[in-house]
Amino acid sequence: MSRYHGMISREEADQLLSQAEGSYLIRESQRQPGTYTLALRFGNQTRNFRLYHDGKHFVGEKRFESIHDLVTDGLITLYIETKAAEYIAKMTINPIYEHVGYTTLNQEPTLKKHLPHSPEAPDGPAPAKDDCNAEERLTSLVRRATLRESDLAPKYEKVHNFKVHTFRGPHWCEYCANFMWGLIAQGVKCADCGLNVHKQCSKVVPNDCQPDLRHVKKVYSCDLTTLVKAHNTKRPMVVDMCIQEIEARGLQSEGLYRISGFSELIEDVKLAFDRDGEKADISSNAYEDINIITGALKLYFRELPIPLITYDAYPRFIETAKITDPEKRLESLHEALKLLPPAHCETLRYLMAHLKRVTQYEKENLMSSENLGIVFGPTLMRAPELDAMTALNDIRYQRLVVETLITNEDVLF
Repeated sequence: MSRYHGMISREEADQLLSQAEGSYLIRESQRQPGTYTLALRFGNQTRNFRLYHDGKHFVGEKRFESIHDLVTDGLITLYIETKAAEYIAKMTINPIYEHVGYTTLNQEPTLKKHLPHSPEAPDGPAPAKDDCNAEERLTSLVRRATLRESDLAPKYEKVHNFKVHTFRGPHWCEYCANFMWGLIAQGVKCADCGLNVHKQCSKVVPNDCQPDLRHVKKVYSCDLTTLVKAHNTKRPMVVDMCIQEIEARGLQSEGLYRISGFSELIEDVKLAFDRDGEKADISSNAYEDINIITGALKLYFRELPIPLITYDAYPRFIETAKITDPEKRLESLHEALKLLPPAHCETLRYLMAHLKRVTQYEKENLMSSENLGIVFGPTLMRAPELDAMTALNDIRYQRLVVETLITNEDVLF
């Protein structure tokens, strides 16, 4: 029985459904006309759920194309939660996740191919063709087990980027090793490393995401820590490559970083990095105007989803800029830097050292630390949801933060 029964009471619905376990009906609420209730028979009692529709049917987070699918998923969930409530509560106590760690399988890091080639290491035999596809056959958890901590790779902590996911066919949680039940949205999947877990288990998974290049498709607009972990580098390759190119041929260029390059060509550099990564050609042969490279670097920082000086650390940096005593300001700035994630702090250190070298050519390029602060303040720092007036007032403090970081780069990092 599954038809709409109009405006009937709970008692009438209960009587209609009392004959068959798993039966259901939809009724209009007598107390609140225009709202609808799904009445479902389970466990010898009728359960009532407020029913919503926004193009799809739902009573909770999951949305379904049909009432039938909603009821089927609901019955599965109710059965599991009723018959295995105690077991579910204990699922996360002894997870397999803790036993399948980075050193479980004694293999070379599968991401080693993304590290720069060492000239001291002798060339080995070419990998067999089958080996090239080996990583693709691994589940994310087994892939994690093949990743040994590399001395060359920075040990940055990264939280998983879990998204609700619908799995096709039977799936098991890679944290607790238990079945993931339901018709749709049975669990969550990390968008960066592919780890599949129950939503409940995602709350206790350690912050040790190892991004997989199959999931991290771009360079620009990608979370900074995610990018460097995916490529096994200390800093984003776009930062290293642009700075190296600028220092090789642009330090004496007048108005460096202040003068903009052609936006179409800057966008072209962005697309080259997103497409080719570290193989992108940004040499003078490809882009003769150094302002295109400086523009591409500034664009990278502007498009970070979390700014280089993060939203969480932003208020502390602004408060530091308001301190008038130079020594106290430096002490406060040193403490504020500790609030940054390690990958952000390392990238900021590298950038400030570069900008310090830019100021050493001030006579030629006319770019002082103050001028660079004006350019990079709003680029590296973005106010977290402040009103327009407050954000406007913060601009001078953003400039002062960057200027102080450049001038005192040698003692702050």
